[in-house]
Amino acid sequence: MTTGSWAARRGQIETYFDRTAAEAWKRLTSDAPVSGIRATVRAGRDAMRATLLSWLPQDMRGLRLLDAGCGTGALAVEAAQRGAKVVAIDVSRSLIEVARERAAGLRGTIRFEVGDMLDPYLGEFDHVVAMDSLIHYRAPDVVRALAGLAGRTRGAMLFTFAPRTPLLAVMHTVGRIFPRGDRAPAIEPVAEATLRRLVGQDAGLSDFAVRHTRRIASGFYTSQAMELARR
Repeated sequence: MTTGSWAARRGQIETYFDRTAAEAWKRLTSDAPVSGIRATVRAGRDAMRATLLSWLPQDMRGLRLLDAGCGTGALAVEAAQRGAKVVAIDVSRSLIEVARERAAGLRGTIRFEVGDMLDPYLGEFDHVVAMDSLIHYRAPDVVRALAGLAGRTRGAMLFTFAPRTPLLAVMHTVGRIFPRGDRAPAIEPVAEATLRRLVGQDAGLSDFAVRHTRRIASGFYTSQAMELARR
């Protein structure tokens, strides 16, 4: 499944992280000091990563995990340390290069790839995690992506979405004021009820049900985790 809107947005994300935000993102995901606003984002992302990892088995030996939109690889590293065989993929070559450097001591347990998380050549998995990598796509495209991954996932799919809130609506509007070259790819907020309805209506997700959901809000970071588990 690759729709025109999915492919177009994927291209925008790739350009942003490779040309505009590579150094800023590398710093944000490190231990280097950052501004107050970015510190809240870092804290929010740390809490979200911990939430998603808490929904995965503590012992992942013998399990295969897809980290879909892995960024600089923090979640992939923690899953590998639990014993998982991880395929970590991102559209940004710059972020993958950083991830490879940071995971140098785990060679053989993490396979880093540059490309599309939906590519079937990646194979089958026990679990799939997509942390803050689907928030830039329209809700129908997100659900189609999950349905595509469902056929290759034996266990649960964990992902995050941007919940529709007044603060996010303001941030979305303000983001459009900045010069086009400085903008991050817009997030696509969606109401939880709408997302649940779309998931329930998709035949490709008929074997899955929502098991967990949790919203993390930390300053300028707001994201909501959801787990779709096999019935």
